[in-house]
Formats: sequence, C-alpha cells, structure tokens
Amino acid sequence: MKAESEKRYFNRELSWLFFNSRVLEEAQNPDVPLLERVRFLSISASNLDEFYMVRVAGLRTQVLAGMTEPSFDGYTPARQLEKIAKRVRKIKKAQGQCWQELCKALSKENIRVSGISELSDPEREELALYYAQNILPLLTPMAIDPAHPFPHIPNLGFGMVMSLKRKGRKEPLYALLPVPAHVPRFISLGKKQRSVVMIEDVLKHFAPALFPDFNVNAQGVFRITRDSDIAVDEEAEDLVLHFEFLLKKRRRGRVIRLEMNADIGAELREFLIESFECWDEDIQETEVMLGMADLSELVKNTRPDLLFPAFQARFPERIREFDGDCFAAIAAKDILVHHPYEEFDVVVQFLEQAALDPNVVAIKQTLYRTSDDSPIVKALIEAAERGKTVTALVELKARFDEETNLRWARDLERAGAHVVYGFIDYKTHAKVSLIVRKEGRALKTYTHLGTGNYHAQNAKIYTDLALFTADPAMGRDVGKLFNFVTSYSAPRDLEKLIIAPMLLRDKLMELIQNEIDIANSGGQGAIWVKLNALVDGPIIDKLYEASQAGVQIDMVVRGICCLRPGVIGMSENIRVKSIIGRFLEHSRIVCFGNGDALPNRGAKIFFSSADWMPRNLNRRVETLIPVEATTVRNQVMNQIMVANLNDNTNSWDLLPTGKYERRLPEGSSFSAHDYFMQNPSLSGRGRALKVSAPKELAAPKRKPRKTDVEKAANAN
Repeated sequence: MKAESEKRYFNRELSWLFFNSRVLEEAQNPDVPLLERVRFLSISASNLDEFYMVRVAGLRTQVLAGMTEPSFDGYTPARQLEKIAKRVRKIKKAQGQCWQELCKALSKENIRVSGISELSDPEREELALYYAQNILPLLTPMAIDPAHPFPHIPNLGFGMVMSLKRKGRKEPLYALLPVPAHVPRFISLGKKQRSVVMIEDVLKHFAPALFPDFNVNAQGVFRITRDSDIAVDEEAEDLVLHFEFLLKKRRRGRVIRLEMNADIGAELREFLIESFECWDEDIQETEVMLGMADLSELVKNTRPDLLFPAFQARFPERIREFDGDCFAAIAAKDILVHHPYEEFDVVVQFLEQAALDPNVVAIKQTLYRTSDDSPIVKALIEAAERGKTVTALVELKARFDEETNLRWARDLERAGAHVVYGFIDYKTHAKVSLIVRKEGRALKTYTHLGTGNYHAQNAKIYTDLALFTADPAMGRDVGKLFNFVTSYSAPRDLEKLIIAPMLLRDKLMELIQNEIDIANSGGQGAIWVKLNALVDGPIIDKLYEASQAGVQIDMVVRGICCLRPGVIGMSENIRVKSIIGRFLEHSRIVCFGNGDALPNRGAKIFFSSADWMPRNLNRRVETLIPVEATTVRNQVMNQIMVANLNDNTNSWDLLPTGKYERRLPEGSSFSAHDYFMQNPSLSGRGRALKVSAPKELAAPKRKPRKTDVEKAANAN
C-alpha cells in the first residue's frame, strides 16, 4: 500500500520544498535584475522560516506523540522529517552559494557587503558614531549564571553568544547579546562607494567593550525558530480572550530549529543546545550569514536601476466612464478586476463610496488578511459611524495575522459595527463584500467576490481576480453566506454560488465526472486549472480517472502539487506547470470544456478562493464563483488562462519523477506577466476596448511529449 501511494502521489512537504527551490532559482537567474535576485533569495529564506514554524513543528509534534500513521502519500511523520532534513541541507547550501555570488555582483555595482577590516578609516569612524548613537543604547548584554538565568529569546530571535573569562578566575562565564528588534540588519556607510556591514560583524567588533573586566575566549552567532502553530480549543467560551492567550503562548513555543555559524566551537554549541532544550531538533550550521530573510532590507530605498522597471497599475476605464460611480458602472455590466495589473484602489473606492452614499443602508464584509493601515477597515469604520449597518467577519485564525485582526476587530466594534469571528471549527477564507443600497422603493445588492485578501500591499504583487456584480441572484446567495457565518444557518437553495465546506467538493467531483462522461461518449473532455496548491487525494484520484478516460487536463499549480502527471496508464493526459516570476500567482481558476473545444462559449468557467486541499474543501468557508457575463468569460478563459498556459519564460514543467524542468521557449518567448502589464483587461476597458483591444492570444496547443516514464519503458 505504501509503495502504491508513493507511485500515485508526491509528498506534500517535499513538493513545497521543490517550490521553494524554484523561488531560489530566480535568485540565481542572471536575467532577473540584481536587487530582485536579492529579494528572491530573501523570500526563499522567509518561506523556509515559516515552513519550519508550522509544517516541521507539526510533524515534530506528531513524532513526539508517537504517531506512526503515514500520510496519504505513504510517508510516516518521522520519515517525512528525514526527507525534509536532507532536502533542506541542499537548499541551505544553494542559498549560501547564491549569496556569495550576489555579493560579488553587488560589489561590481558599488554595493560592497564588507567586513569591519575592509572599511576605510572614515567609514570606521562613521560606524563607531552610528553604533554609539543608534545601537549601543538598545543593547542588553546578559551574563548567564545561577543569578542570571537564560533569557527568553523570541521566535526568529538572533544574537551573539560568548564565552568570557574574568581575569584571575578559571571558570568561564557565558553571555548573550540578543539583537533588538529595531536594530537594522545592514548598516550603510560612505557616500561615493556604498559599503554595507552586517549587524553581527558590528557586534563582534564592539562586544569586548561591553565586558571590560573579561576576556572574550570564544563567540558565535545563533538564530532560533519556534513552533508557531496555534491549536484552538473548541470549548473556548470567549474566542477573543482565547486567542490573546494563544498568541502569548506562541511567543514561547518550543524551539524547533537552531541555526549557528559553522565555526562556533563545540563548547558554545553545546551550551546553546542545552539552553534551548533542542537536543532532538533541527540544528543547522552555516558558513555564510544566518537569517537571509533579512536581505529584504538591502532592497528597500535603494537603486531603482537594479530593480524591475516601474509598473503603474491601471484603473478600470469602465468606472471612469461613469464619472467614478462604481455602483452605476457595476449595475450596467459585471466588471472583473485583475490585480496587480489593475489597481486595488478600485476595491477601496467601492467601499469608500458605499460608506459615504446616503442610499447605502448596509455593508457586510469578510476580513481574512488585511494591512496594518487598511483603507478597507477605515471605510467600514466610517460607514458604521455614519449609522449604516456594518457587519464584519474577522477571521482570528488567519495565521500570523491574528494580532492585526484582533486590533481591527476592536476598532470596528468601537465604531458600532457588528463584529463576528466565524466558526471555531472552520476558517472563513472566502473574500466577499456585500453592499445593500436603497434604489427607489427596492433594495439592490452590489457584490465583490475575490480570490485575494483585502490587503492593499499584497494586491501590488499577488495576481488575483475580483468580480463586481449587481446580479440579484448572486447578492441573495452572498447574503445566505453571511447568514451562515453569523448564525450557523446553513445556506439552502443557493442559485449560483458554491460554498465549502458543504458543497464545493461535490461540485468539483460532479464537474470532473461530466468531462469523463463526455470523453466516454466519444467527445473531447477538457479541463483547465490554475491553483496555488493541489493536495486533496480524492480530487487527485478523480483527475486520474478523467485522464484515463481521455480527458485532456492542463494545470498551472504554483506551489505544492501532489498529483503525479504524465504516468502511462494513470495520468498521461495531465500536464502540470508552475509559474514563478515577478508577481506571485495567487488566483484560482477552473474551466471545464463541457463538450466543446476550448476555448468556447459552452465551457463552464469558475474562479475561487479555495485551493484543492483538504483544509480548503473540508475545514474552511470558501467560494466557487461561476463566470457568466460574456466579456468576463472571454477575459478569464481567452485572455488569463490562455496567457498562463502559453507562458514560456516563467514556467516550470512538473515531470513524472517529481522534478521540475524550466520550460525553454521554442521560437519566440512569451511572458504572461509582461503581457498583462502591457495589455488592458477586457471587462474593465469600457468603450475604448473597441479601438484598443488586447492582442489576440492563440489557445495553447498540446504537443505529444515523451515523458520520463515512456523513455524508461522504451529503454526496457
């Protein structure tokens, strides 16, 4: 059974690590601007931090609990940890090599990441002054002895450890020098030629002065990662107080990874392992810098010539044609906004107009993730203060955004909004706004449904879809969705919207089965999918069944993919690719041919807030939104999906072996990201579309390609 599972599915955790390797490849890609390469390296390191905080921590908990039940791919928790450790060693080594290469390239651009000994005398003087004024007042050197116990170091805490010897005494004294949160990791010096020094080098240089009565025998740098997952108590009476307690508890979660510099020395190494009580945890040593996530600091407020060319997102012309009146434009025709190519400001304007419009009587809004200075929340507060009925579903279980959401929830309540926190058992992951407006003697609904969060900063780098519609049936369905999360009233008789956890899985199975039936009847079954992750076993098995029936399946899966494509007799009709580029692919789209050659008017087209993972289909409130307006259908299928499937500059093909192979252009190159930056979206273009339509894209052609499995079969 285990061997059969390994043949049918890729392991989720290893698939994610391969995704992170593709992100790292962009840092190694010479065609990417230099500081963008630094950014990609930072992202790969930040991704790995979160992977340890949540996924590795969860597996470690299972091992400590004695769990040996394998996952659906056949691996036990202990075996997964073994494979993860092996793969992470390769990633860390590649990250170190990449950073060394980038340092050389940065130096050629007069950005020198220098050691203290490499600084000029004026730069040393500048550094000494900066240290005295901006770093020294924040430092707290800590001796460790029975009177001074080992201090709490926060998650991703970083600092120095030292072995000290007092003059005239034999016994060593250990000391810590934690790096405060507000101290920058990189300090820039000089004017004409920019020198950059790392804070750990600065502390090593000045640390002896902090202990004038001691000699520093040895020193090292360390960084820790703590278990940051939160287990919610289903019996909690007050969810807000419970989450406040859990957040405090998370800050003190057990250490599940300890990173140190490779030459730290055995004595200090053992001292850290014992002090953090992480004998059985992941201990990583590196010859280059720790905490490469901090490399993002090098990218900020620096050389624009070493970044991607500036890009100005468009505002939908359709709304401008109605003098900026969102409601009038939406009432006339559905509008699909494609972020980040079109401004998130349109979503903000939609809610700000609702807050100020005297005819708007109610606003209902889900909030999963949003920014610290969220204009969305400010608009909701404005509406509540003006006496409108405002209902906000604030999801407290949005990982790493819990504190922000708690703060916004209190602000909304103070303004008079009704704030609810959804379910204890489910996360509310759907992205929905509902505005109720009095028009004449009737009430009319205006709805926003999206694939991305109401987060203004993320909307600049995440590719997402947002539909604005005044369709009464959709408004009624969304109203039932809100009633579900505010009162446990399960939605009945939905007209268009499909909702998880009660309907979405069955609907997907039904739609895939329809394509199987078409293929079995001699027709051409076809499915196009765009997701961030594909993990769900039953859905994967149904796609295998569809492939075996002859259904042609093309998938763009950015990150985790547990489906094994291109295997003869199981999945030879399934192709999977991943797109990694300037923007983070985040929209979820699925198109079913419905008996017609793609693309065609008969296809069934949807976009969704949900990836195809057990958590999304079973334990989250999610939406699957049918696309019905002609222009929007053409935009989703003939423009967005065709461009993604045709991309050959940011694409990686998933092989049956589990490896990814960068797609090389055959003939002319085509980048989906460049295309969308240069061409307007269809539904938001307005009357100008008639004279400036986007360049027509040809549907991707399926080329017969011998898979690794076929080659192996032929070789035998």
